[in-house]
Amino acid sequence: MTTLKTLNWRRGAVVAAIIAAGVSGIALPADAHAAEGTGTTVAAATTASATAAPVDHETWLRDVRLVIDQAHAHVRDRTSAPKPGEKLAIVLDIDNTSLETYFDWWFPPAVAPTRDLARYADSRGVDVFFVTARPDFIHPATLYNLEHEGYPVAGLYGRSIPDLFDEVSAYKTAQRAAIERRGYTIVANIGNNTTDLVGGHAERTFKLPDYDGRLD
Repeated sequence: MTTLKTLNWRRGAVVAAIIAAGVSGIALPADAHAAEGTGTTVAAATTASATAAPVDHETWLRDVRLVIDQAHAHVRDRTSAPKPGEKLAIVLDIDNTSLETYFDWWFPPAVAPTRDLARYADSRGVDVFFVTARPDFIHPATLYNLEHEGYPVAGLYGRSIPDLFDEVSAYKTAQRAAIERRGYTIVANIGNNTTDLVGGHAERTFKLPDYDGRLD
């Protein structure tokens, strides 16, 4: 007899398999790592930790929190006196920014500091959008993973087939511009790769550690 617990486990396993295929089983063009842009917040500890190999989970979370704490302060300050009718948003990358894909690719758990920030932003009336280089045909699995891990999701943008042949940075910039056209002001854009952050269309950018590309 099939129980509800068994059905839920099977559903989770299918979702995880789809996510794994989308994250690691598809060869996607990658942009070169650019120099940090002006105005991008990067934790000072990130550079020091990047020289240590291998990077353990505890070290990574410590470095992530150094940046997220600054993003949290910015969201707090930015929402203290909102303008009448202003629609605010934050934009998050997914892999190794919102979900711990590098450390657990099989149905990855939330990056706790990022989830805390997303929930805080949501409580302050800021909508949370996700812009990912993942292909959009795994949109249902990605959305399920994010919501299962407790993220508020106002919108999720993944790459269509034509987008897979474009530069990641150009694609992500276009999606932020699309969010702005919906009337939003993006107060913070957060990712662990410069391709997540370059191109403008955000008041502030915050770069999480990628340790010389090891956590793309």
